[in-house]
Amino acid sequence: MAMQTIVVAEDDAAIRDLLGHHLQREGFAVVAAPDGHAALRRARGAADLLILDVGLPGVDGYDVARTLRREQRSIPIVMLTARTEEIDRVLSFELGADDHICKPFSPREVVVRVKAILRRSGKQTPQAATLLRFGRLEIDEAAREARVDGADAKLKPREFALLMELAENAGVALSRDWLLQRVWGFDFSGDERTVDVHVRRLRAKIQERWHLPPFLCTVHGFGYKFLRSQPGRSAGPC
Repeated sequence: MAMQTIVVAEDDAAIRDLLGHHLQREGFAVVAAPDGHAALRRARGAADLLILDVGLPGVDGYDVARTLRREQRSIPIVMLTARTEEIDRVLSFELGADDHICKPFSPREVVVRVKAILRRSGKQTPQAATLLRFGRLEIDEAAREARVDGADAKLKPREFALLMELAENAGVALSRDWLLQRVWGFDFSGDERTVDVHVRRLRAKIQERWHLPPFLCTVHGFGYKFLRSQPGRSAGPC
């Protein structure tokens, strides 16, 4: 089956990279578009779906969608926006969007919605990967287990969810606020130190207990990053 191509039109490089990472993990080819003019060019090419930020520079997302539909192009469109008013959702659908997602969002939810739209359009989608491997460490989403050398590290549910969120975004720095929203939920009333406490527990239960090289790196003043490849011990603390 040919690889499907998703255009991610988003001017925020961090969001663009995060979405691209998740989509590529699921077997999609990703083409980035940092502004409205690039979004139009790439959506007119051999693309299977367009993820379209409303607030693009040059030509905004609404005008991009309006132009594509005026040209009678049938590419599915998923609108991304920080606007939460009903009128904005209505406008997206009136312009021919297939879905409307408000920021902040879960990248995994975006992938699920993309697959659902492609299914409805009659196109098959790649199968999701459920097992992540990083050297001696395996993270099994289906079993809800983190294993080192095949042995279950016996993480608590929230610890596993945090590890999964970081590992699925390996190589990408995630803010403490982002992690709180993704792992604890939007209505969580605690503070960012909760993330620090759980990262320390993960390091103790996996990295220190099993004598693994550092894999959870602190991004000072921001958050944390899961390393794609674990450095040797000479790399020092992470």
